[in-house]
Order: sequence, then C-alpha cells, then structure tokens
Amino acid sequence: MSMYGRDPWGGPLEINAADSATEDERSRNLNDYDRAALSNSRPLDETQQSWLLGQGEQQKKKKYVDLGCIIVSRKIFVWTVGTVLVAGLLAGLITLIVKTVPRHHRGHGPPDNYTLALHKALMFFNAQRSGKLPKHNNVSWRGNSGLQDGKSDPSWVLKDLVGGYYDAGDAIKFNFPASFAMTMLSWSVIEYSAKYEAAGELAHVKEIIKWGSDYFLRTFNSTADTIDRVAAQVGSGDTSGGSTTPNDHYCWMRPEDIDYPRPVTVCHSCSDLAAEMAAALAAASIVFKDNKAYSQKLVHGAKTLFHFSRQQRGRYSASGSEAATFYNSTSYWDEFVWGSAWLYYATGNNSYLQLATTPGIAKHAGAFWGGPDYGVLSWDNKLAGAQVLLSRLRLFLSPGYPYEEMLRTFHNQTSIIMCSYLPVFTSFNRTKGGLIELNHGRPQPLQYVVNAAFLATVFSDYLDAADTPGWYCGPTFYSTDVLRDFARTQINYILGKNPRKMSYIVGFGEHYPRHVHHRGASIPKNKVKYNCKGGWKWRDTSKPNPNTLVGAMVAGPDRHDGFHDVRTNYNYTEPTLAGNAGLVAALVALSGDGSTKIDKNTIFSAVPPMFPTPPPPPAPWKP
Repeated sequence: MSMYGRDPWGGPLEINAADSATEDERSRNLNDYDRAALSNSRPLDETQQSWLLGQGEQQKKKKYVDLGCIIVSRKIFVWTVGTVLVAGLLAGLITLIVKTVPRHHRGHGPPDNYTLALHKALMFFNAQRSGKLPKHNNVSWRGNSGLQDGKSDPSWVLKDLVGGYYDAGDAIKFNFPASFAMTMLSWSVIEYSAKYEAAGELAHVKEIIKWGSDYFLRTFNSTADTIDRVAAQVGSGDTSGGSTTPNDHYCWMRPEDIDYPRPVTVCHSCSDLAAEMAAALAAASIVFKDNKAYSQKLVHGAKTLFHFSRQQRGRYSASGSEAATFYNSTSYWDEFVWGSAWLYYATGNNSYLQLATTPGIAKHAGAFWGGPDYGVLSWDNKLAGAQVLLSRLRLFLSPGYPYEEMLRTFHNQTSIIMCSYLPVFTSFNRTKGGLIELNHGRPQPLQYVVNAAFLATVFSDYLDAADTPGWYCGPTFYSTDVLRDFARTQINYILGKNPRKMSYIVGFGEHYPRHVHHRGASIPKNKVKYNCKGGWKWRDTSKPNPNTLVGAMVAGPDRHDGFHDVRTNYNYTEPTLAGNAGLVAALVALSGDGSTKIDKNTIFSAVPPMFPTPPPPPAPWKP
C-alpha cells in the first residue's frame, strides 16, 4: 500500500507503511542524539526537560527534589516541610492559649514561724517612736510626744532633739544602745534584703532605720567636719537617795502626757558613744546607697563622729554620769574596731581598714584573750560582731598583705566563738530547757541569746557562700548546719518551745506575757491625763496591760527557766530596743525556706578592687 502526497518541491511524496517502524526508530535515535547533544552543551530548564524526557523518565525525576546542595526524596521533603509547618502551628496555638487563658498561680506555703514573728518584732519599733508620728505608724494607742526635747535645755545649743526612739518601758532616749540597735538592723538589711522583701517588710525596716538615723544626725553638728560635743541622752531616770523629783523613772505616765522637764546629757569625751553612732550611720549609708544624697550625708556624719571619737578619748559613762547606772560602757576599744570596719565598708578608705586591723587596738579590745564574756555580742561589747564582720572581708575578698595577719586572727577567733556556742563545749551553761546562758545566769538573758543566734546564722551563710562546708573546733570538723541548728533551738525557745510553753514575744502565740513593764502599754488611752503619780495605779495593778505591745521581746526567764509575769519586775518583763534589734536580725536570717542566700556584694559597693587593674597590652609592633 502506498500513499501519495504532494512534494513541496514539486514531486510526489510516497510514504510506505512497511517502512514506518524503521522511520520511527530512526526518529527516536535522532531524538536520543539530540538530547545528548543538548544536555552536554548547557543545562536545560524544567520546561525544556519536559519536552525532551519521556513519560517514564519524567515520573522518575519527580521522585526527587534538588535543593541545590543536596538532592532528597520528594516524599521525605514533603513530610519534613509538613512536620515543620504543623509544629509551628501547634507552638503558636499553645502560646496563644497560654497568653489568653487566665493564670492560676500556685500560692506559696504558709509563712514559717520566723517570718510571722518578724512581722511582729518590727512593730515594737513603731510603738517606741518619739516625736511627731507618721500617719501610718499603726499603733493606735500611741501619739505625738517629746516635741520639746532639746528645746528647753540651755546646755544643748542645737535645740532640736525631737524624734528617735524610747529605749524600753520608760521615755528615756539612750543614744548608746539605740545606735547599736540601728547598726544591727542595718547589718541585717545589708545581708538579707531579699528575705525582707519576700516577707513584705523591706520598706518597713528601712523606714525604722531612717527614723533612727535622722535623729542621730540631730545629736551633733552633722554638717561640720569637726565637733566637740554629742548629745548622749534625753530624759532622766535617777531615783537614787529616794529622790521624788519627777522624771522618766519616778513617774508612770504615757509619753504623750509628760509635762516635766527632760534634760539633755551632753558629753565632750565619749569615744564609745561616738564610734557606735558612727557605725550606725555608716551601716545605714549602705542600706540607703541608692539614695545618693542621703547616703553621702550619713557618711559625712559618720566620719565626723569617728574623728571626734578618736580625738576626744574617754568613756561616755565615766565620771559618775547617769548612764553608768543604766548602760555603763566598759571600754571604747571594741567600738574602734567595730566603727572603723563599718566606715571601711561605707567609704572604701583603706585608712579605716588599717585601723580596724591594728594589733594594738585589737589587743585593747580583748581580741587575744578569753574571759567569761568573750564572744558575747551586746550593746556594750561589739568585738564578736566586728570579728565576724571582718572575717567576711577575708572570706570573700582576701585583701592579703598587710591586713591578712590580723584578718586571719579575727577569722580564727570567730571560729572559736562559734565553737563556744555548741553544746559539746562548756564555755557557757544551759538551762534545763536548753537556753544558753551567755550572761552566766544574770537577769535579762534573751538580748544576748538573739545576738548569738544572728552571728551563728550569718557566719554559716558566709561559709556557704564561700563554698566552705564548715569549720574546725580543734581536730573536729563541724558542718554549717550545726550553727543553724544552734540558732534555731535558741530562737524556738524564745518563740515558745520551752518548759513553760511561753512565747517571750508579745502577741506571738497564745501564751505570752500580759504584764509588760511599759508605761504606754499599761495605761489605757481613755482621754484621761494621768499625772506623775496618778499612773502608779496602772503600774501596780495585777490586771493585764490594756494595750498590746506587739512584737516586744521581754527580758526573759531566769536560769531555772522560771518567769514571773509581773509588771514591776523589769528583769523579767521589760523589753529594750537593743534586744528587739537582735531578735529581728536573727529572725530574718532564719526565715524562709533556705533558698534565699546572703547578699555577697552590696556591702562591698564602696570598696575599690583589692588588686590594681593590670595595664592594657602594648600596641602591636610595627616595623
């Protein structure tokens, strides 16, 4: 069979069917040849390849995806991209849900007993305020008082001693123990500000410290560089010889109703008082370091006071002053070490550190010998506190020569003091109920116990922060947990874990003293003004106090764990500023779940680097 067509060149075109297969094969061979030639000459795009590839080869190529750097299976590529997209959608959906659905915060557990007691212990300072009270003082039975302090006494030239705190159950302002109380509060804030904040008390305790610091700045010419006098006391309590002259001890009156003269005791040679006040202002300057103007004002006052203490040597309670009866100072050398240590931390001036580590001063302060009261921190003797404070410097900054020898001595003595607190040693007796007798059975023991509890806790925290698991007492190694156990057992005793099951903090627990030796708490606020003797009936009544002096730590039990809840027996029932300050410090140190540690760095804010910064490397050498 043949087919005829017209040849475009004019002749007939004949196509033979028998030759069609042969022609098809030649066409395919030609196509194969053309494809090979084209693929060798230049790359083809996807459209061109689709023209040239047969159907089978196109399907084979679709099984893979060329990503440029790698060829992967199309199936794997699709699954991977799909998985990423789905995961992204899920993540976005979860994020949207988390942000839009109301959150239910898991509440913290109930506060521990130390935190609960801390709230109350701080309130005691509100009740002791003198002067024009702030509106938020939150002690309903207290009002403005002592508004004429300093103004009516011709011996005081500055004429303004309004403010500050009443010392105890009377209305006298003793600046020596009050300044120690403020120093202890500032120390506790510097170390444990995070714990105060967690308890919601940081602003409160700072306000308490500022109230005291503002008053101290009025007790001398704080704008001067040199001074020649300091107010030591406002009010009088001398009833010797049967004196019936109205004063703060003879009379039993609410502070708001006092109408008798309140003399000012001025001292011109009082190294102990001035150095302790300098310590209080220096420590407070660190607490308020974020308020630069106020902090610098406190530092300047501290420097002026400390210079005065060094220039005008003498004990503030010497020469038969009234202070010798109530707050007699045995020495001023311990205040030199204590005050210079605080001033070093507040200023970074090495001259204060040199003074604090002078062997002669340490020797006079009793750092190299024992004695029955060695290691007992109190308003009178600050050596134990100074040694712990300077051990901190060695543990964290290690300044080396020329301070290392004395700092190592202070550190070793601190370790010995901590050993003396442990029951296995016999430095101090204990009552049958477990209370350590740091004042050897004398009255009013609790103020010494709380200070020791604070020192033990803060020193154990220092060791932990320095990655030191404990310390040695002779050949025996003790864990830092032992110190915390000591502190807890002593504070727990005060909170009620004692033979009488009595809390010695007013308002804490169910069983606490109801006849506290305190004028303001024992006289009802009934719009009746009781005169000097008119208040005696409230002093002598067997009825409980009409006003609760919340947070007041009373003087404490006797050496047999006995306690007499009698208002007229101040050796059992009178609280003090210094005692409550130590209590607050110990409570905040022990509070919390143990996850919040000390603040290692704030106290060193003003301290320059221990070692000079190395010089920069030389510039590259150029030919």
